[in-house]
Amino acid sequence: MEDLATRVRNLETKVAELCDRASIQELRFRYHVAVNEKQLDAIPQLFAEGAEVEFEGIGSARGIAEIETLYREVVGQSPFIKQFIHNHVITLNGDTASGLSYLDARTVRDGESILVAARFDDEYVRVGEEWRFQALRLKIDFAVAISEGWAETIGAASPSR
Repeated sequence: MEDLATRVRNLETKVAELCDRASIQELRFRYHVAVNEKQLDAIPQLFAEGAEVEFEGIGSARGIAEIETLYREVVGQSPFIKQFIHNHVITLNGDTASGLSYLDARTVRDGESILVAARFDDEYVRVGEEWRFQALRLKIDFAVAISEGWAETIGAASPSR
């Protein structure tokens, strides 16, 4: 049986890991609250200096100033945007971490209701006592008008009857 000091050390390690995971999840959740509520001033604060953002087919930015501009152009100009995140998987590595999560979103483009399915691939870094995004990459599976659907977009065949 382990001695008390070893058990306490192991527990402290586990608690620190759980706290890091919870902090990174909260970062991801705060990001979506800021996007959904168009709290554009809150978004740059979620990123580390020199961070990168890559929105496949939409735009990219490096550094806080460019990130702020990108979000003002993309999110700020959208008449409606709501994002729903799920399956957030985090891999810790000391003061850095990586993560992936899936996005289900609703937006409006050219007066049409749009459905979006995508995946975020993130890199996180500890800055002081907080976690921030070092890189945020969005890969879009489809973004289609509700009237069109997405089966043809992803090449899905109709089920046989």
